[in-house]
Amino acid sequence: MPVSEPSSTATRSHTHPSGAAQFSTAANVFSLLSDPTRLHLVWSLARGEADVNTLTEASGAARPAVSQHLAKLRLAGLVQMRKEGRRSVYSLHDGHLRRLVVEAVNHADHMVTGAPSHD
Repeated sequence: MPVSEPSSTATRSHTHPSGAAQFSTAANVFSLLSDPTRLHLVWSLARGEADVNTLTEASGAARPAVSQHLAKLRLAGLVQMRKEGRRSVYSLHDGHLRRLVVEAVNHADHMVTGAPSHD
């Protein structure tokens, strides 16, 4: 079953050339997303903001593990957190990251299901 994509705008091309700093930073993002639980958390947040309980339920991971993963993602600047009473609500603020994760999971869906590739 294809993974549904959250609403997003078309990817915008940046006009400045990419250099070592951009590639190093991108590699760090990929490193953070290489953990299946963190990837699942970011993918869930690509659909909309959520609190720790919702993310724990969605990912199937233990609450302490989810909290630790969210802390790493927040420290790296990949997710944002705001307080709503006693709840911590997490969100993505970067459309590039949202599209990257959605496309990665869609690509994986093709690999797992054997669906043909497309643009």
